[in-house]
Amino acid sequence: MPEQASAVVPNSVVVENLVKRFGDFVAVDRLNLAVSKGEVFGFLGPNGAGKSTTIRMLCGLLRPTSGSAQVAGFDVGHNPEAVRQNIGYMSQKFSLYNDLKVIENLRLFAGLYSVPSAKLKDRIEWALEMANLKGQENLITGTLPGGWKQRLALGCAVLHQPAILFLDEPTSGVDPISRRQFWDLIQHMAEEGVTVFVTTHYMEEAEYCNRLALIFRGKMVALGTPSALKRDSMTGELLLIECDPLGEAVEALQSAPDIIDAAVFGNALHLVVEDAAAAEPRIRKFLEAKGVTVSHIEKIRPTLEDVFVSLTTTRGAAEERKP
Repeated sequence: MPEQASAVVPNSVVVENLVKRFGDFVAVDRLNLAVSKGEVFGFLGPNGAGKSTTIRMLCGLLRPTSGSAQVAGFDVGHNPEAVRQNIGYMSQKFSLYNDLKVIENLRLFAGLYSVPSAKLKDRIEWALEMANLKGQENLITGTLPGGWKQRLALGCAVLHQPAILFLDEPTSGVDPISRRQFWDLIQHMAEEGVTVFVTTHYMEEAEYCNRLALIFRGKMVALGTPSALKRDSMTGELLLIECDPLGEAVEALQSAPDIIDAAVFGNALHLVVEDAAAAEPRIRKFLEAKGVTVSHIEKIRPTLEDVFVSLTTTRGAAEERKP
C-alpha cells in the first residue's frame, strides 16, 4: 500500500523558492506556487522552459538545488520515496514496455505500485475499460495506435488510485481527437478529487486547465485562470490585420511607430499596440505607404498564445538588454 501522509494538508502541492541548477545553467529559477485538491493545474511554456525539470523534482526523481516542495504532505528533497508512492506519473515519452502484452504491462505496473491483490482484478478491469482495450489484453503494446498507448499509459499511472497525477506533455505527437478524449479522462479524474498537474505546449489544451503557470527560461512569468490571463496579463491592446503581402508587412512593422510586437497568426497579423483606436489609422497609412494592401483591421481579444508571446517577448528583450 502507498504510504499515507500523516496529516491532511490544505494543498496537494506547495512549492517555495524552488531552484534547480545544472552547473552554471539555471533550469528552474525561484518557483513559487500552490495547487489545491481536485485542481487541473497547467504548466505552459516552450521546450526548454523548465517544465519537465520541475515535474521531475515534484515527483521525487530529481533533487532540488535549493528551495522546497511539498507533494501529498511529503518533502520532495527529504522523502522522495514517499512522494513517489503517493503520486501517478506519466512522462512525455511513452513509458510502457512495447514488447510486452497489454495485460503484462498492467500487471507489471500494478506490482510496481503495490496494488493490493484484493483490488488487482478490479483495477486492471477499470484500466482496460478506460483505455478502450477490453478484449485486447493480449495485443503487443508496441502495435497499438498512439491514442490507445496513451490511454493505457494513463491507466498504468493511476492503477494505485493516487491522489495526485503528474502528466509531462502526455499528448505530444498524438492526433487531435485522441488528445480531446485524453482530456475528457483528465477532467473526469479531477471531478473525483484527483489533483492533476500537467505540462503542455498546446495552447488549446491549456484552456482546459483550472489555472495556468506560464513558464519562460525557468521563471514563472504569469499565473492565473485562462480567462484571467487573457484579460489581465497582456501589455497593450491587440489588432488583427489582414493584408497582402504578409511577409513584407511583418518586416515593415518591426520599425513602425506604435507597435509593441507583431506576429503572423495563420493568414493574418496580430499586432500589440498601446492604444488600438489611435494606432489603427496610423498603421493602415504606414503599411499602404510601404506598398502593402490592408483589407481588414480590427481590435480583438487576445488568445493564450497572444498573451504568452507578448509576455515572453517582453521578458526576453528585457533580459537581452541587461549588461
